[in-house]
Amino acid sequence: MTIGIDIRVLGAKQWGGIQEYTENLLAHVLPLTPLINYKLFYSSYKPSLFSNSQDFDFPWLKLPNVELINKRIPNRTLFLGSNVLNQPKLDRLIGGTDVFFFPHFLLGSLTDSCRRITTFHDLSFIHFPEMFSLKRRMWHFHMQPRWQAKFSDRIIAVSESTKNDLADIYDIDGEKISVIYQGCHPSFRPLDEEAKEIFKWENSLPERFILSLATLEPRKNLRGIIKAFEIVRKNHPDLHLVIAGSEGWLAEEFNSVVSSSTENKYIRLAGNVDRVDRVNYYNCALALVYPSFFEGFGLPPLEAMACSTPVIVSHTSSLPEVVGDAGILVDPYDASDIAKGIECVLSDSALSQKLKAKGLNRAEKFSWPQIAEKTLEVLTS
Repeated sequence: MTIGIDIRVLGAKQWGGIQEYTENLLAHVLPLTPLINYKLFYSSYKPSLFSNSQDFDFPWLKLPNVELINKRIPNRTLFLGSNVLNQPKLDRLIGGTDVFFFPHFLLGSLTDSCRRITTFHDLSFIHFPEMFSLKRRMWHFHMQPRWQAKFSDRIIAVSESTKNDLADIYDIDGEKISVIYQGCHPSFRPLDEEAKEIFKWENSLPERFILSLATLEPRKNLRGIIKAFEIVRKNHPDLHLVIAGSEGWLAEEFNSVVSSSTENKYIRLAGNVDRVDRVNYYNCALALVYPSFFEGFGLPPLEAMACSTPVIVSHTSSLPEVVGDAGILVDPYDASDIAKGIECVLSDSALSQKLKAKGLNRAEKFSWPQIAEKTLEVLTS
């Protein structure tokens, strides 16, 4: 059996949840059986597709049953051809496959004999179009996600929330949708106190801080976090807020919100952080605050729980699925409710310890080996 996999998402300039999903999934699926041949497709003029990735040497690329194929055709040309002519057929382009797997809905045409399997992470662009730039909205339009969902033989949804959206919004038969949750990289784990103190010292971090880790864009509700922080600091004058993440759409507007905050002296912008630093930031934080308006999964809360850090998340979309009873759920539209959630963790040490233990246990349920087995079953069934 030969399976083609579209890995073009790994060439993205910004490394996010979809790239983490694709990399970790490949690392665990590809070695499962040598009886399946994999053709990993990308199209780039760059020396390496992976120049922006977290790791530069993927062991799974060296497996004997894995072939890396670069067609060096501009992706805009591929997308235009698929939109207008339904050409080229990607499976034929790479020498033929039985199945073609898209870890994200990048548009691609296939022959009728090749089964199409697509992972959908979320439909946030439909729920909140105003939270996406015009360029991004046009990109979603041209990718034709509704068409891809309709013509996929099987769909993987990373949460029940996403599955429900696919059924309700795109009218997709739930029978062809498999919910397979995402996992997080094994490097996310609790660190000892010495390691945490060294990281704080090396990065001049405050002793007590709460953490926001998300792309700086409207959907992540960073404005609500800052308002909640202003409320909480009245009772915790030694508390700081560290905001980490790459700049997204309207990041300038967010920077203006930070500078105009009454507590701006106690807000630190850490910028984009790589995987190693994310582990350290989670471990050093008193809590992760993640009141996003909408998520298809929500990787940062899972990573934080794996580091035994209490999490405060929205009670909307997929986030309750991810944290279960191991986190505090808040209303993302109510800054005072977000503040109450933060206050609970800061003021109740017993609750904080309970959340740490529960979070660690919860994170263990999102196992990449199990996720890989379930995914391979979908790909081969």
